[in-house]
Amino acid sequence: MVHWGNRRYCSITILPEVRRRHRNKEVPLRLFEGFSGYLQTDGYASYSAVCKKEGIIQVGCFDHVRRQFTDAKKGEAKPGKKVKNNKVSKADIALGKIRKLYAIEEAIKGLTAPEKQARRQQESKPLLDDLHQWLQKNITRLVPDSLTHKAMSYALNQWPKLVVYCEDGDINISNAAAENAIRPFTLGRKNWLFSDTPKGAKASAIYYSLIESAKANGLEPFEYLNHILKELPYADTVEKLEQLLPWAVKAAQE
Repeated sequence: MVHWGNRRYCSITILPEVRRRHRNKEVPLRLFEGFSGYLQTDGYASYSAVCKKEGIIQVGCFDHVRRQFTDAKKGEAKPGKKVKNNKVSKADIALGKIRKLYAIEEAIKGLTAPEKQARRQQESKPLLDDLHQWLQKNITRLVPDSLTHKAMSYALNQWPKLVVYCEDGDINISNAAAENAIRPFTLGRKNWLFSDTPKGAKASAIYYSLIESAKANGLEPFEYLNHILKELPYADTVEKLEQLLPWAVKAAQE
């Protein structure tokens, strides 16, 4: 598990084996008790319960929507499957519309949060409205069990959460940052002996979250860990513990 962001914005991914082991709401409820702000997730149903309980604003992930349509496109292109007159598929059209949203994100990458919000309201919102109307219009024209229909259903079910990123420039269009951060660990853990038990996995998840959150806030991980390990014995209140979180340390340095 990796948390990504700051005090009011968090993006998370939960490893598949953790989801299989904890099919109820236990993990998200424990992790986000007392958290307020924005929580960016995939469509994992258990997140909705904690967001409702804690009053958290849930943000969707366009990477997961794009992945659904990419899989649908691959499914349509299976060997031996006929494509009528080389017609552009609905999955292709959806991907084209989503690509325009990502192009805006690339263009505004270096702007401040307020500037990003303004550009999204001006440029992204009309594209989102167009995509939403297109999905509503075309989903009824597809066979319900088709991959493209499933992709459209996923997008429409997630829609209120998918458009939240336009409200705040600190929010990303997807939680790819959290997934990319955890990828090296998921690839390497097979060779790391301490990760073959639940206690080992829990310990490694704690350190992964600290390290990646430090990097996300512009801190050098070794220096950050060295700092908090020195200060932890003196952190005898909740307020003092909160001052050791990456964004608080970063703010104190500025």
